[in-house]
Amino acid sequence: MGRMQVPAHFEYERATSVDHALALLAKWGSEARVVAGGHSLIPMMKLRLARPEALVDINDLAELAYVRIDGGVLAVGAMTRHADVLASPLVGEHYQIFHDAERVIADPVVRNRGTVGGSLCQADPSEDLSAAFAAVDAAAVVRGPDGVRRVPIREFHTGPYETVVAPGELLVEVVVPIRPGGGSAYEKVERRVGDWAVAAAGAAVWLDGGTIRDAGIGLTAVGAEHFHAPEAEEYLRGSPATEASLVEAGRIAAEHCDPVADQRGPADYKKHLAGELTTRALRRAVARASGRV
Repeated sequence: MGRMQVPAHFEYERATSVDHALALLAKWGSEARVVAGGHSLIPMMKLRLARPEALVDINDLAELAYVRIDGGVLAVGAMTRHADVLASPLVGEHYQIFHDAERVIADPVVRNRGTVGGSLCQADPSEDLSAAFAAVDAAAVVRGPDGVRRVPIREFHTGPYETVVAPGELLVEVVVPIRPGGGSAYEKVERRVGDWAVAAAGAAVWLDGGTIRDAGIGLTAVGAEHFHAPEAEEYLRGSPATEASLVEAGRIAAEHCDPVADQRGPADYKKHLAGELTTRALRRAVARASGRV
């Protein structure tokens, strides 16, 4: 029998409120880790890939579990479970990209436990929600001892498994501006249902008649910096909403990707997929924005 995987010793504290969580994080400093859903961090601790001295469990923070419209933005609390985002009519009404993405995140067990904030803070390069939020230009609301700050999602990830959330801080909410005349979609290719993406793309477009007024493109698992494709977005602004434009945007997005070959596929295949999925997501986003679906 193999040796049992047991984490290194750690202290465990359960937070009862956001203020309590911040106090606990202040007490433990940089040696503390926040546990939300726990299915990413705990396996890493068992393998000794993560060795925090203290875990601050925020699963009881119901105050951070919500989806609501708040002053012209769609606000999603960091402790909102994936299943609740998927079930939210508000999310579906304003940004179908999140329903598309949540349907292909892992499996029902993970969707019932895993949280929006946990996914974003895990910062896995293959993570779906990071690309979806990047496409719609969301912002992260981070609370710490010095108060609240708002960070564009496109600046939230500083590298693989790294974010701007400093020791002592907590991601409390993600906000997405609500803008009329838009449509959004998410497309993913995985080796089997619920797996990490081989490649995935999210798109949001806003139309002005037959012209693309604005566009956002998020990419995952293909080495796109900050999970998005600014060059392709720039090309689309002011372009006609035609098939040729969407194909060209896919080509530009793929050109600026830098995927790594791994067990999910060779780099050139992933690059090809990035372009194909970008065009596909844009196609559905345009159809939704123009009321054709």
